[in-house]
Amino acid sequence: MTRILFVCHGNICRSTMAQFVMEELVRRAGREREFAIDSAATSSEELGNPPHHGTVAKLRREGIPVGGHRARRLRRDEYADWDHIIYMDAENARGVERILGEDPDGRVSRLLDWAGIGRDVADPWYTGDFDATYRDVLVGCEALLAAL
Repeated sequence: MTRILFVCHGNICRSTMAQFVMEELVRRAGREREFAIDSAATSSEELGNPPHHGTVAKLRREGIPVGGHRARRLRRDEYADWDHIIYMDAENARGVERILGEDPDGRVSRLLDWAGIGRDVADPWYTGDFDATYRDVLVGCEALLAAL
């Protein structure tokens, strides 16, 4: 089984969007038994909160189920639990490194790098543009699934 953890700052916008998009792509491909997928935050600001209403609304418009997720923080002791720890932007990369320390097994990567796009996924918390975030997340998750 391939275990994937998506990470962003608060775990209510981008990482939860990526989690639910990837779960749906895997389901549509008939590969549910091959993957375990979750998401987490690099901060403690949103702990226990549900996905952002903008994320929920966008996913529902796209026909993607939204599970009963609550924001949680990445823990140092879970590094070995994940095959891929995938962050959304440079700030998240610093947060992941702060929490996990070194990445000796090369498990940590940026989502859009999987699609050969060398940029961050913009944070809709600041941009308000959940459509653009969804497009980026979809492209990244499709490339990730194709690679795996």
